[in-house]
Amino acid sequence: MSSKDRFGLSAALTTPFDVRQGIDTARAVAHARWCLENGCDSVTLFGTTGEGPSIGSTERGELLRALLAAGIEPARILTGVMANSVEDAADQARQALDAGCRGVLLAPPSYFKTVGDDGLFAWFAGVFGALGAMARGIILYNIPSVTAVELSLALIGRLKSAFPGAVTGVKDSSGNWSYTEKLLAAHGDLVILIGDERDLAAGVRLGGQGAISGMANVCPERMLPMIHEGRDDPALSGLVDELVKGPVIAGVKAMVAHRTGDGAWRTVRAPLAPAPDGDLQRLTGLLDRMGRRAAA
Repeated sequence: MSSKDRFGLSAALTTPFDVRQGIDTARAVAHARWCLENGCDSVTLFGTTGEGPSIGSTERGELLRALLAAGIEPARILTGVMANSVEDAADQARQALDAGCRGVLLAPPSYFKTVGDDGLFAWFAGVFGALGAMARGIILYNIPSVTAVELSLALIGRLKSAFPGAVTGVKDSSGNWSYTEKLLAAHGDLVILIGDERDLAAGVRLGGQGAISGMANVCPERMLPMIHEGRDDPALSGLVDELVKGPVIAGVKAMVAHRTGDGAWRTVRAPLAPAPDGDLQRLTGLLDRMGRRAAA
């Protein structure tokens, strides 16, 4: 596979909010451009890092249209969908696909717990059925720490067999290396994306095609050797070790605020709260040291 055919690096774009908790569209567009100009192949809107479940359909449409109006190609945009009803999931996915976006990161429903593969298969089949012929570029999202639902290897196999024109990949944010290894071995014909940056280089060496990454909001250029060469980066892994000790979304925003010198980036949408000052100082100190090491 040539490098141009690989998925590469997508920023799990963090979403800026103003003092009234509305989306700050100008900041969002500028940040998306920065990510694309500094090594990202695409941006993914409304994912976990982007506080997607707190963003309604009207706002989603407005931000997507703003990026397109700013000249960002739809082929460089994906959108996350984390909904419980088939109707809502299909509507959000359709919004992106109608606009020509590269694809959709589709999480399983998360309200009901202890659901089995048959129920999950029926839910995904309902979404694909509602989308009909437009269903394409669907990346299944395995993030059990958030959804409390793990996508089993058997379920992924059933979905890719039943919907070969729709299911194209899996983003694995399980943080479970044993699962990731098995996923790569069993479903290497799909685009496998590594959500935990600490496993990214090793996953690429086993055939992973890249990442949809929260850290790409902060240091995308630092991640390129991991994405393209499978090269380990202990300093970046150490920073992620510290990031996951606190609220991750707020921590990413704190680092973006530090990188840009724009404190407005620390704002998160309720019910989340900004990163405590201690987290801010710890993370930005590590980020600064990592930057100095790279410069040296």
